[in-house]
Amino acid sequence: MELSDLMNGRQRKLGGGSALSENMRSTNREEISSSEPEVDDEADGLLRGSDSEDRRHGRVRPGIRGELGNVLLLLFLYVLQGIPLGLAGSIPLILQSKSVSYRDQAFFSFVFWPFSLKLLWAPLVDALYFSRFGRRKSWLVPTQYLLGLFMLYLSFTVNSLLQDEKGPNVVTLTAVFFMLAFLAATQDIAVDGWALTMLSRENVGYASTCNSVGQTAGYFLGNVLFLALESANFCNKYLRMEPKDTGIVTLPDFLFFWGMVFLVSTTLVAIFKRENEHAKGKRRVPEETHGVMETYKLLFTILKMPTVFTFCSLLLTAKVGFSAADAVTGLKLVEAGVPKEQLALLAVPMVPLQILLPVVISRYTAGPRPLDVFYKAFPFRLLIGLEYALLVWWTPSVKQAGGFPVYYYAIVLLSYAVHQVALYSMYVACMAFHAKVSDPLIGGTYMTLLNTVTNLGGNWPSTVALWLVDPLTSKECQGAAGQSCGSPAEAGLCAKEGGSCVTTLDGYYVESVVCVVIGLAWWVWLGKKMRRLQEQSPAAWRCRANQ
Repeated sequence: MELSDLMNGRQRKLGGGSALSENMRSTNREEISSSEPEVDDEADGLLRGSDSEDRRHGRVRPGIRGELGNVLLLLFLYVLQGIPLGLAGSIPLILQSKSVSYRDQAFFSFVFWPFSLKLLWAPLVDALYFSRFGRRKSWLVPTQYLLGLFMLYLSFTVNSLLQDEKGPNVVTLTAVFFMLAFLAATQDIAVDGWALTMLSRENVGYASTCNSVGQTAGYFLGNVLFLALESANFCNKYLRMEPKDTGIVTLPDFLFFWGMVFLVSTTLVAIFKRENEHAKGKRRVPEETHGVMETYKLLFTILKMPTVFTFCSLLLTAKVGFSAADAVTGLKLVEAGVPKEQLALLAVPMVPLQILLPVVISRYTAGPRPLDVFYKAFPFRLLIGLEYALLVWWTPSVKQAGGFPVYYYAIVLLSYAVHQVALYSMYVACMAFHAKVSDPLIGGTYMTLLNTVTNLGGNWPSTVALWLVDPLTSKECQGAAGQSCGSPAEAGLCAKEGGSCVTTLDGYYVESVVCVVIGLAWWVWLGKKMRRLQEQSPAAWRCRANQ
């Protein structure tokens, strides 16, 4: 789990932690379904043609007022999409407060993979549907019903899964939340496609705004707001007159409420919202239908191109150097006693910075060599990883009886802000290069493939980094002669003999140093190779299937 995921949490769908979802986020909020950019490109051409037609006939373009209902529906659907993602982002923090192993955290991190892999089944969602019910509703309605049912199931079982006598049942939690993420990713494909035909050509630009705002709001509700209201300490300190042992809301209550919202709202959409209705005077963006095998063959053709294959190989290895800082730091802070709700709330003052950074950085990536910005920001982000390790080491010494002082949170916030500058510099540069080299004839598929590889390049190192923390950690049994702490069984024997396991070398610090060394080696040798890709001619990036 990235520190940025803990504070901002987006799976590379956006560019920030993830993701602005690796979920910017997310983070990726940068990843789109394979059909969306293609329709957008066509829509731009249609809009230019329709503008000239309007001028010839003296027509006034209709505004957003007539489609306000559609815009609000899209916004609501994207909010729903963010809820399970936010909840999934809060579970590692809850698990960490229950002292689960980092190997368990690594296993749970597979929950964040579906949004990075949705390109694998996006062609199926685009091509298979019931025409009478609607191309997008054929997937939207069943996936949202399943999301609601899974949430209702979890509302009755999550306490037993988290509070088992042998510890949290991480395998079952991972399976259920993986399905939630998979369904949310499938819903995202359907909503992205529906957004382009639900709105008229004049207003189709509002679709991306609904996506960004809605998913951000949903993630905030499911992660930051939930963690705050679930915390007894936070509620007693800021929201209550009389202290209680629990927060204002519980995880089962939260899951039950949103499960019912999913079921009721999906039923209303299924009954009352017609997918193919056309408002009077509104011109719709036509949809293209591509064969499933045709799309998969096209993706394979793109990937086989020498320049694309080299670039994808570099993208899959570029973030290894950041994996310890991004995946483990936030969990280590929670382990050191930083309240998880306070860590999550630090995302709030970061929002203005995350809005402004892409605007500012895009001025420097708009030229012919956007990857120069990526290359220059790389070593600074590596150094921030070392600073994160120092922050974790310093944290226990700052803790006071009443918690942590204000200046400590100020330093954490400043560290996070500097990290965001480096992260966004690399992200915006990478996205600018994707746009620059993508074959315009198949821009949507091309861009989505590159974005998918970028996201995977952040997911797998994070999972590996979490997995290796425990094996790299050294502990010894103090207070019981002849005992060791090499395994949970040995640690149990140590405690039984009256001793205690004490960490002599934390694997996180080992990982932090090793990752920085690997990152510097990548920067020196492979980073220059990535920069040289900018010197390739446009023909080297053009898909031969279109020549």
